Amino acid sequence: MAINIRCANTKDLLNIQHCNLQCLPENYQMKYYLYHALSWPQLSYVAEDEKHRIVGYVLAKMEEDCEDNPHGHITSLAVKRSHRRLGIAQKLMNQASRAMVECFGAKYVSLHVRRSNRAALNLYTSSLHFEVSEVEPKYYADGEDAYAMKRDLTNFQQGCSANEINDVNFQLSNRKCCEHST
Repeated sequence: MAINIRCANTKDLLNIQHCNLQCLPENYQMKYYLYHALSWPQLSYVAEDEKHRIVGYVLAKMEEDCEDNPHGHITSLAVKRSHRRLGIAQKLMNQASRAMVECFGAKYVSLHVRRSNRAALNLYTSSLHFEVSEVEPKYYADGEDAYAMKRDLTNFQQGCSANEINDVNFQLSNRKCCEHST
């Protein structure tokens, strides 16, 4: 099964929203996806199967109040159940992180995750080397606490090998992040 990971564009937004609705309890209005696509077009990525169906995405942004310490934030990450445990989420996260460094000089990336989401916590801590920075009580609309997590992006600043992103089953757009067009 070949998976292509590429920059998301405005034509993908309905499919990204559909993937979000299928996979996650936190959902967004279309204007929120559009805001990300127009403000940070180089930071969000989709994973598509050989029939060009979106099977996963990462929605990312830069925090705007931190010029002296630039950092990004992962707003949402989802992979359809049929395509989980194939490394797609890790590839999406690494590509978004690399783009944050290349395009904006990000020092770290942050995210929030439900305390009960053991699969995501394992991915973030074991595979992606995020660390819990604090617990945010009642962060989610249903009252569940969130872990606020951070990942140091120093290794991306020093230039990770392309093998971290590419392998036999994944194709990655060869366009640099800052060359993105919608």
